[in-house]
Amino acid sequence: MTSQTRIGRSALTTQLRSFRRLPLAVRLLLFTEMMFNIGFYLVVPFLATYMSESLAATGTMIGLVLGLRTFSQQGLFFLGGALTDRFGVKRILLIGITIRIIGFVAAGLSHTTMQLMVAVILIGFAAALFSPAAEASFAVAGREAEDEGIITRSDLFALDALFLRIGALIGPVLGALLLSSGFDVMCFIAAGIFGILLVSHAIIIPAVDTPAGEPLLASLTTVLRNPLFLVFALFYSTGLVTYNQQYLLLPIELERATGSQSALGWMFVFASVLVLTLQMPLAAWAQRRSTATSLMVGFGAMALCFAIVAVAAPFPPFSGVGALIPALMMLVFLHVGQMIALPIARDLVGIIAAEKHVGTYFGFLNSFGGLAVLISSLVLGRLEDWAKTPQPPATVPWLLLTAALLLSTVALPKIAVIATRRRKALVESVTD
Repeated sequence: MTSQTRIGRSALTTQLRSFRRLPLAVRLLLFTEMMFNIGFYLVVPFLATYMSESLAATGTMIGLVLGLRTFSQQGLFFLGGALTDRFGVKRILLIGITIRIIGFVAAGLSHTTMQLMVAVILIGFAAALFSPAAEASFAVAGREAEDEGIITRSDLFALDALFLRIGALIGPVLGALLLSSGFDVMCFIAAGIFGILLVSHAIIIPAVDTPAGEPLLASLTTVLRNPLFLVFALFYSTGLVTYNQQYLLLPIELERATGSQSALGWMFVFASVLVLTLQMPLAAWAQRRSTATSLMVGFGAMALCFAIVAVAAPFPPFSGVGALIPALMMLVFLHVGQMIALPIARDLVGIIAAEKHVGTYFGFLNSFGGLAVLISSLVLGRLEDWAKTPQPPATVPWLLLTAALLLSTVALPKIAVIATRRRKALVESVTD
């Protein structure tokens, strides 16, 4: 056994031991994050197939419905975060889960495109409520657990990423197994999953809560008047863009390299296994470094993932399995970078927010990222044809993403240093 393997196993064992020491409500939230993704990926990846085969929807209508789902989720995260700060975590979590149950039941009962559209909007809006509330809860619980010596907050966010990935891996597999049973059955099973979560949260979740009572406008104004956070959100959004663009650009790279997208499913399985294996060891590695160093390494790795493909794109691909090397290297560096940087960056949000209005901060961060993803998709969508065949212009989309990530690689460590100094000064002033 190599020393790296021993370190990886040791880190995983330590994190699992820390997980068992977490309050029951925090463990339930981690489990819920996994189940949320299982329910989501059980149904949503099969929406397009159901609409085209059962509802005879056009490609334009399918794109509209899927786009509305994304907007109702990402675009309204800021509202979910503000509502969390106003009414508290528990109430917004329960409302979000209830709306998602209604959405899945409505999807299962839908027989027209318009009915399904309403259901999909409800499903997206439920996540816009639940996700900022969950992140705010992790921010508060993570700070308490860190003070008690149980686990660092960034490690808790890494655990969250691990549970989310497990759900994203199980959901599509379960959906594929149940597909022959009918789309409605899949929707009703997803609704049942959230019904169980609703009951368990109603009983347990009060143990983890954030202070409530802040007016919506006051929370939003506080966030918008924090220039350090606004700059942080701008450069952090390149990481969200990177993750989402793999769904647009990875199929294009496979088509350029192999002439087909037949390996796409296996690529995403490879990425999931990579995250399940390395998330906790890499989080432990990042925890031993400064916040600035971890952000620089993480975003630098994400920049490298696209730079590799940018170099390969203009040239004829290698023969055989070698043609997949640029795509595989892209996935390795993309996900390694995400695993190192994102838990640290999410921890930094609480520091920049001075541990106040954290629901609104996380909601705004995700809405800002959703807007960045939308803009980047429009821009890169116009350039995607260039990347489909080996030619000099094929490098342009990849270079644009590389440049954006390099800017974040430089800027985010500087923001981390400023935020850490401000927090230290605040703590010292309180102590004095």
